[in-house]
Amino acid sequence: MLNDDVLKFKPYTRQTIRQAPEWSKLTPDQQEAIDVVGRVLPFRVNPYVLSELIDWDRVPDDPIYRLTFPHREMLADAEYAQLRDLIADDTKKDQAERLIHTIRLRMNPHPAGQLTHNVPYLDGVPLPGMQHKYRETVLFFPSAGQSCHAYCTFCFRWPQFVGMDEFKFDARETSQLVEYLKRNREVTDVLITGGDPLVMNARSLAEYLTPLLSTELAHIQNIRIGTKSVAYWPQRFVSDKDADDLLRVFESVVASGRNLAIMGHYNHPNELEPAIAQQAVRRIIGTGATVRLQAPLIRHINTDPDAWARLWTLGVKLGAVPYYMFVERDTGPSDYFKLPLADAYDIFQRAYRQVSGLARTVRGPSMSAFPGKVAIDGIVEIGGEKVFALQFLQARNPEWVRRPFYAKFDQHATWLDDLVPAFGATRFFFEPDDTPARDTRRVIPLHAHTARQARNIGLADRLEVAQ
Repeated sequence: MLNDDVLKFKPYTRQTIRQAPEWSKLTPDQQEAIDVVGRVLPFRVNPYVLSELIDWDRVPDDPIYRLTFPHREMLADAEYAQLRDLIADDTKKDQAERLIHTIRLRMNPHPAGQLTHNVPYLDGVPLPGMQHKYRETVLFFPSAGQSCHAYCTFCFRWPQFVGMDEFKFDARETSQLVEYLKRNREVTDVLITGGDPLVMNARSLAEYLTPLLSTELAHIQNIRIGTKSVAYWPQRFVSDKDADDLLRVFESVVASGRNLAIMGHYNHPNELEPAIAQQAVRRIIGTGATVRLQAPLIRHINTDPDAWARLWTLGVKLGAVPYYMFVERDTGPSDYFKLPLADAYDIFQRAYRQVSGLARTVRGPSMSAFPGKVAIDGIVEIGGEKVFALQFLQARNPEWVRRPFYAKFDQHATWLDDLVPAFGATRFFFEPDDTPARDTRRVIPLHAHTARQARNIGLADRLEVAQ
């Protein structure tokens, strides 16, 4: 029986955040930034994030505040000033909307070929609610899971939440997914993602999952659910009215003989340290499911190696498995969040060497780039040349996986596309022979970013990008 004082979920958005008690703690400049930047990028928080995760005495430098609230620096100075002035003039709403759309397109809204190369086909018809980038794994985007309990300011799927329907992935039911899986028996893993599938009630989630448990799909060994709810709303597993029903859905997946992996998005140990967050992990694991910890490395939020070590150590103590440290993707306000790859490797190494072997399951720093997941294994000197040592952890072509390759060291590089092959090579091994030599000093417009990625692996004929 739930007590009357159990925290109730209530979303706060740009339009309603003024109703939150914490609004009065913000300066006028901070309030303005929420209104201006929040028109370009998605913004949503809830009472748990506001009251339990953010230390308001540390705002704006509190990591969870940086993680959830829009900041002026996320837009270029000129863009911010122009949009602020247009918003202030009620007669210029159309101009404001056009500027918002222009800014969003500049922010590379579909990185790594999500729309152009990851969408699978069934009988010649695209399946827009799915992605199939890696041979063994299919991603499925249920339409009922296309929101989150709160939005991350760095989110690489931000177009899902701002009305850019042309960049949206969603599927209303699983019949096409089931048929696709029947015909593609090399697939062993289905990742239910979003948004956040666990914004759904237990009954709706079961309607999506149950068809995947049939004997016809015995080759599906692992069902993953990508979720931030474990951090932003752990009540989902503890005190929500259908929390017990949700756990019974988890048990049904495990009882079918599949592994159920809850891919928990924890960006900072502050999200795992509250008692209710730890209780949520224990309850999930109690169903027979596993919990894995993953997050990108983000400037202003989690660049402290000690924080990563605390997160991984606490996760292992609770029975969770440290999984990935990602490099922040080249989308959205990436200029605000990104770090040089050399710094990312240094942070990972300093965190990694603090933890026991049980926490060293974590992999990274890893870039989810167009050709695949590329990990930085080290910075070394070979034959008198300082280089990044790299490898694919996953790849569009499975033959690329675990094959070492090297790039010239560049202290300013922040993404795979910034790197140049080492030792005089003109291209990386995964690039076709006609790939132009890379120039790290070139400035490439974000709208052309995916086009370049496609050319690099010889897929330009399948891609249309606005010029």
